[in-house]
Amino acid sequence: MLRYAGQRLLAAIPLLLIVPLLIFLLMDLAPGDPAVVLAGENATPKRLRELRENLNLDENVFVRYLDWVGSAVRGDLGMSLWSNQTVAELLLRRMATTLSLVLFAIVLAVTIGVVLGILGALRPGGVVDRGINALASVAIAIPAFWFGLVLVLLFAVTHQIFPAFGYVPISEGVVPWFQHLVLPGVALALLPAAEVTLQLRSALGQVLGSDYILNAEARGLSRASVIGKHGLKNACIPVVTVLGFRVSEVLGGAVTIEIIYNMPGLGSLAVNSVQNHDVPVLLGFVLFTTVVVILVNLLVDISYGYFNPKVRS
Repeated sequence: MLRYAGQRLLAAIPLLLIVPLLIFLLMDLAPGDPAVVLAGENATPKRLRELRENLNLDENVFVRYLDWVGSAVRGDLGMSLWSNQTVAELLLRRMATTLSLVLFAIVLAVTIGVVLGILGALRPGGVVDRGINALASVAIAIPAFWFGLVLVLLFAVTHQIFPAFGYVPISEGVVPWFQHLVLPGVALALLPAAEVTLQLRSALGQVLGSDYILNAEARGLSRASVIGKHGLKNACIPVVTVLGFRVSEVLGGAVTIEIIYNMPGLGSLAVNSVQNHDVPVLLGFVLFTTVVVILVNLLVDISYGYFNPKVRS
């Protein structure tokens, strides 16, 4: 498994190089000039030339990309064009907010999806199963940003149970930290929870009808032992695969949710960097999300060896 994990990490290196290159090309083709944005509309031609020289904007896009790669390999992600802070400082300052939101949403989605998936698989075609399928289908069709606004209206404005916006670090108290994560976390967890439910219900339903499950029940094993020890473990491979894909979706959805709930995370930082043509900050954000997605996919691949011993060989 270690050799397999190493091969997967080596295969991820081209992805780490290609994604930033695409960002360079897209930002170069996008309308607007970072020098004009920084200097203002009434800037003199001399001032614009100075800014372009300082930012190396007169260089070819591929030359600027190679310069950035060389600095990134040394751990230098550059300076923000709009502040005197390094990109690493900006990312570290906002990383805790986004990671807290994403982890909260993933844990909530897995918990809800596993419970509902098991309930639906126990009696396939029953009233509970049909109800769970209907709810999951509706949840998949609901946009996360719309559901987030509905949650704010119901639980922050009308009933004032949870805060409507903002974020409190966990260092200032677990309770206020949790309260500020509930509404955005639920909105972000809606889609992955529905997909985990449907995947687990389908996979577990097929596993429970297998011969070895019937044999385990014939030997007198309890229903809970059969489902937990034999059925659930074998049904988790497609669920884990889907969940690995959904982590990238949750990271992307966090951009919209953070703006709706006015959370100072990486999502709002990325949006501001696009609007201000702050290429170094945008590249740092893209590099961070790419690394996270690669690591999650690696963990998913490694988990196959636990769920299916055949993969270990």
